[in-house]
Amino acid sequence: MLLDLLIFVAGLVILYLGAEWLVRGAASLALEYGIRPLVVGLTVVALGTSMPEFVLNFFAVLSNEDSLALGNIVGSNICNIALILGTSAVVLPLTVAPGTLKREYAIMLLVTGVFYLVALDGVISQLDGLLLVAGLVAFVGYLIVDSRRRTEPPIPPAEDLPQAPGWKKALMLLGGVTFLAVGAHLMVTAAQSIAHQMGIDPVVVGLTVLAVGTSLPELAASVVSAIKKEADLSVGNVLGSNMLNVLFVVGLLALFKPMTVEPAAIQIHFPVMIAFSVLLFPLAWTGYRISRLEGGMLLTGFVGYIAYLVMPYV
Repeated sequence: MLLDLLIFVAGLVILYLGAEWLVRGAASLALEYGIRPLVVGLTVVALGTSMPEFVLNFFAVLSNEDSLALGNIVGSNICNIALILGTSAVVLPLTVAPGTLKREYAIMLLVTGVFYLVALDGVISQLDGLLLVAGLVAFVGYLIVDSRRRTEPPIPPAEDLPQAPGWKKALMLLGGVTFLAVGAHLMVTAAQSIAHQMGIDPVVVGLTVLAVGTSLPELAASVVSAIKKEADLSVGNVLGSNMLNVLFVVGLLALFKPMTVEPAAIQIHFPVMIAFSVLLFPLAWTGYRISRLEGGMLLTGFVGYIAYLVMPYV
């Protein structure tokens, strides 16, 4: 058991480093070739922070652990709202732009609803995957068109991107992909072993440990944004991550191999994800801010949900 825990932690560290290198390498290469910082931030960087979920779940699906994979996606989306926004708001109350609620939040809620609908029959088929990937293409197209209408980019250019020759940036990109693959493989292998030894349902492992682990990049980015008083970045990061987890991760995985959805996930975990997504609107709409008290409410809800999941195994 101890060895499995050490392997899991090592995989998590490697996964985090891989995501960091992938984002920095890809963003710096894109900027070098004249792609606008806004588009880079909302596409390359956003996709990069969803890569841990994608690579980890790719290995899970290969191992026929569909419940582990879907648990990770649903759990990550719950973590993004309840844990990440809750923590960020407790650090510093978050101001939410009205336009964000009208556009990005509405799209995120629509994507979450579609995710639930395609899972209702117990299988996310290749046709469902095609629908989600089509949504991803439409979303990226929306971002590009929307960026051209704005005079000021909402995401400032990253001044700490590596100033190095193109081949070094490409090497960082390749290293990031490699570390992602290795870290994800270690985490899935260790999680399977721990779940088997302790008799824990794989979906619970995906909803808890794996979900929190793969959400660490978003947590770090959102808390730093809150500290820097860039609150809209914290909210935008979470909304974008939830959309890409569904459209990018689930969509591509379902195209590769249809995914089975357990009845418990449809009856309990999907509704919890939807409930947190819906709850975000009244919290953000009142004064267009998420206060420390409201952040504490989100965190309390998250802790209660985790307690519900792990109680049978204590």
